[in-house]
Amino acid sequence: MKNIVIFGAPGAGKGTQSDFIVERFGLTHISTGDLLRKEIADQTELGKRIKSIMDAGHLVSDDIVVEMIDKAIADDTKGILFDGFPRNVAQAETLDRLLAKHGRSITCMVQLDVPREELIRRILERAKVSGRSDDNEETVKGRLLEYENKTLPVSEYYAKQGKRLLINGLGDIKAISADIIAQIEKM
Repeated sequence: MKNIVIFGAPGAGKGTQSDFIVERFGLTHISTGDLLRKEIADQTELGKRIKSIMDAGHLVSDDIVVEMIDKAIADDTKGILFDGFPRNVAQAETLDRLLAKHGRSITCMVQLDVPREELIRRILERAKVSGRSDDNEETVKGRLLEYENKTLPVSEYYAKQGKRLLINGLGDIKAISADIIAQIEKM
């Protein structure tokens, strides 16, 4: 059973590559955003709490996100691709504890490495198609700075465990996917 973290800056191609990884290894794709929306849509007690927090314009706490992920891990039988979590070292440590509680561990962390200039270009190009107002150059640079300062240290956390797979995120999408799959299969 494989448990994989997909990792990279905004615009690195995590969503695209997640689809290939999930399909190839038969994993459950856990996106924190999707989990939040599902709890709200299902109108669970947790979903009602989440909705009231979000309606008030606040960020959902790590405690709530961890509660949802713990439940998803307990319900999973295939292996998981974690997308959007962990976002900092404390969350990575928490994820390790949650998985250990269920007799599991992270197999590897797939890090898509893309130069900053290319990330900005990709996100601004995506904005032309999606019309997302948050995909403007100033916002993008702020999101990349946030990633570099708070999220990037997660890469070293998994590197120290010998679980980081550093993947060149430039080039043909299918070639990148083939590289990812080959490296995961070596783990």
